[in-house]
Amino acid sequence: MPGTGFGVVQQPNGLQRAARAASMTASVPGNDCSGERVVVVGASGYIGKAVVREAVRRGYPTTAVVRDAAKAAAEPKFKGATVNEADVCDPTSLVGATGPLKKGEVDVVISCLASRSGSKKDSYAIDYQATLNCLEAARAAGARHFVMLSAFCVKSAERNDPYALQFQYAKKDMEAALREQDDVTYSIIRPTAFFKSVSGQVEVVEGGAPFVFFDLGQGKSATCNPISEPDLASAILETVTDKSKENSVWNLGGPDEGMSMQQQGALIADVLGKEEAKTFGVPIGIFDVIINGLQWLADVTNSEKLEDAAEFGRIGRYYALEDMLTTDASEKYGSTTLRENYERIAKEGQEYDPYTSVFGNKEASNQFKEVKSQ
Repeated sequence: MPGTGFGVVQQPNGLQRAARAASMTASVPGNDCSGERVVVVGASGYIGKAVVREAVRRGYPTTAVVRDAAKAAAEPKFKGATVNEADVCDPTSLVGATGPLKKGEVDVVISCLASRSGSKKDSYAIDYQATLNCLEAARAAGARHFVMLSAFCVKSAERNDPYALQFQYAKKDMEAALREQDDVTYSIIRPTAFFKSVSGQVEVVEGGAPFVFFDLGQGKSATCNPISEPDLASAILETVTDKSKENSVWNLGGPDEGMSMQQQGALIADVLGKEEAKTFGVPIGIFDVIINGLQWLADVTNSEKLEDAAEFGRIGRYYALEDMLTTDASEKYGSTTLRENYERIAKEGQEYDPYTSVFGNKEASNQFKEVKSQ
């Protein structure tokens, strides 16, 4: 394991471990709580906020680790939690006098860390190194369990697919680091997709424009069964008490059977009350033209920005090609369907996110939200 300056790992003794194990009752989905002290790193993110809220709801003493405590103070999903400011890229800030992972003061660490951009530099810094910093701090603190929010698509890195992405390799390496240690038990959660990632065109369709999808030929497009953030948060907390989830990987999707991009477009149109579903298929080959051009320029100019731009293109192509779909009953979780998600957005609007909304824009999202709130 790479050194991170934590020194000798001090672990709870056998009696302490036995007491913790005895405190766990049979897992009751949606309600189980061991009463242990939970620390959530990456708490300011989309899923992190939901995990903090769910942990508090269940009754866990919860600490939310954020980069900016002043900003987090206004976050309603942190109500009932202790907010702790720390830099996950700086190991010393995690374990210092005011750090969230001080020795003997944490039982469970949940990492919701993820690079926002997916670039090579960010992927290594966050998906791997920062998460590893938190694992090492958890071990030094004597934590019992570590939960890592990974991604369903890490399977591509495991297979060494030629189109596997930088952040997938970073997460794969972090998963390996978890498996290689035996100081804490672990659970690795690999969700297929978040509702946010398939909701970016609601405002576009509402405005009369067609739903854009990437055409794989012969009427095919990528299929997925995404999971809502509350359901995913609930599943993450289940791993704290469910012994069957210890030292294992849990591929996880929502309750839907799975929908292609065209079906998602038709569903949005139906929920918005449109007479017909307008869709526009973009040939998947357009990605190759863009990616190859950007990569050529990056190689010629030795430009990191152009290299990142080519990687962003690969990310777009990947999700346009690959199904993010679980089919086994044990890999489906929750009760909120994609239709219910679209119905909620149609009534309340949604926050614009430039990292997931390829075709929308902030102005359209804000206007849509204002109209729905009236």
